[in-house]
Amino acid sequence: MREKLAHLFGHKGFVRYFKNTSWLMAEKILRMVVGLFVGIWVARYLGPDKFGLLSYAQSFVGLFAAISTLGLDGIVVRELVKRPEKEYVLIGTAFVLKIFGAFLTLALLAVVVHFTSNDHYTNLLVFIIASATIFQSFNVVDLYFQSKVLSRYVVYANIVSLFASSIVKVLLILNEAPLIAFAWVVLFDSFVLACGFVYFFARHSTFNIQHLKFKGETAVSLLKDSWPLILSGVAISTYMKIDQVMIQEMLGSKEVGYYSVAVKFSEVWLFIAVSITNSLFPAIINAKKESYEKYENRVLNLYRLLVLISIFISFFVYLIADKLVLYMYGEKYTPSIALLQMYVWSILFVFLNNASWKWYISENLQNIANFRLFLGAAVNIVLNLIWIKYYGLIGAVYATLVSYAIATYFGNLLSRKTMPNFKLQTIALITCLNIKGVRL
Repeated sequence: MREKLAHLFGHKGFVRYFKNTSWLMAEKILRMVVGLFVGIWVARYLGPDKFGLLSYAQSFVGLFAAISTLGLDGIVVRELVKRPEKEYVLIGTAFVLKIFGAFLTLALLAVVVHFTSNDHYTNLLVFIIASATIFQSFNVVDLYFQSKVLSRYVVYANIVSLFASSIVKVLLILNEAPLIAFAWVVLFDSFVLACGFVYFFARHSTFNIQHLKFKGETAVSLLKDSWPLILSGVAISTYMKIDQVMIQEMLGSKEVGYYSVAVKFSEVWLFIAVSITNSLFPAIINAKKESYEKYENRVLNLYRLLVLISIFISFFVYLIADKLVLYMYGEKYTPSIALLQMYVWSILFVFLNNASWKWYISENLQNIANFRLFLGAAVNIVLNLIWIKYYGLIGAVYATLVSYAIATYFGNLLSRKTMPNFKLQTIALITCLNIKGVRL
């Protein structure tokens, strides 16, 4: 056992990916701590009603997040790893496509808001927050550094934006700013992050920005692979965000505020899955070039690790949910306790889903994956319509758990081509304590 561990930790590949993951984890932990406590201060200051309205606006914009990114992120990283000689064309083309996606999102929102019961003030919040998608186009820098396993520069940029936006939020609270000011902070944060990306990209890479190129044929090729991810991304956004939108329409903004506390305490842990998965994705792609057995071993151990972490977090939060809510948010958010104790178990499916997408991209099975996601989204909408009406907020939690399970796990049973993923997930669920054979 000791020899295996010594071999593992002494392996250059492992050390490289471990360092990259450590940078990502450190930044996400910092973001979790700072963001959580500043977010709690904002929630206490605004109260359930205004906090719920802000959360609703963010969720409404989140429904269109996949359109703004055009599903390109994983595809671009894959292509940069496979074809590093095409990096100027890939980065340049992806950036232009993301700019187009951002403006397309704003145009769609301008149409969709007419079919809601939003008043002028709520729509203003929505469009201020949605404008941040323009600056999010600069995350092509993040994709470049991911492919090079050099995430520390992305971490630097994220830390700068985190502290800048957090300081502004604190100043707004101390000066008793109105709700709309906090919507502007979302846009400000995106702008600062974009500036940070550009700075570190120009300073710490051999990349010559002047050589960036846009090629129509490359754009067509990227979109040919990514359009299924756009559709699936819409489905993901729907079953992750539609509950808050429907609660706003059926119950009101105060109820959205209660529900948002449960959601935020659960989503705050997602950084763990994202950091581990994004850092190890290049290793998984490279393993497939060597042997399928090695590739499956890496995917299985990734699943095992994420299942183990998610179960531990869920159980821990379940036990101390009352203390978390009352001590941090105050008695005004007491209804959030029961919601959090149930909602937190969705972490298991969220973690698995995050890793599963890397498997689908690697296997180029995005088309097949779409149906299970739309099925999950449809189930979520139908169950929310029924269960929110009869059970209130807890009904929305039940709808979320059922739809997540269908979209992430049981949906793999719909096709023979996705059965291998179902088997890997099942093995991971049963043997999550047996993480072995990891050779990076």
